[in-house]
Amino acid sequence: MITLYGIKACDTMKKARTWLDQHGIEYHFHDYKKEGIDADRLHAWCTEHGWEKILNRQGTTFRKLDDADKQDIDQNKAVALMQANPSMIKRPVLDTGSQRLVGFKPDLYAAAF
Repeated sequence: MITLYGIKACDTMKKARTWLDQHGIEYHFHDYKKEGIDADRLHAWCTEHGWEKILNRQGTTFRKLDDADKQDIDQNKAVALMQANPSMIKRPVLDTGSQRLVGFKPDLYAAAF
């Protein structure tokens, strides 16, 4: 089963969900703001793509962190920050089973299906 991870109210999430729906692709939606996300999954995503791509440092949640929390980030610290603040996880993450797509780009989704 394909799983789309993200936050329901996010505009990029809405675009990804619309694309999947329009292309008749069935998926399970996992709202990690409501359902949480386990550290093992975050570590796996970070290993696959790099924590720098998974941790959304452009959002307001990250920008509001204390300066000490923004410094000396490595994968373990990034995972801890994302677990504590799921809004800091780049959205969406689409798990097709064989790969994880980070962010929404219609051409990447089309290539995956």
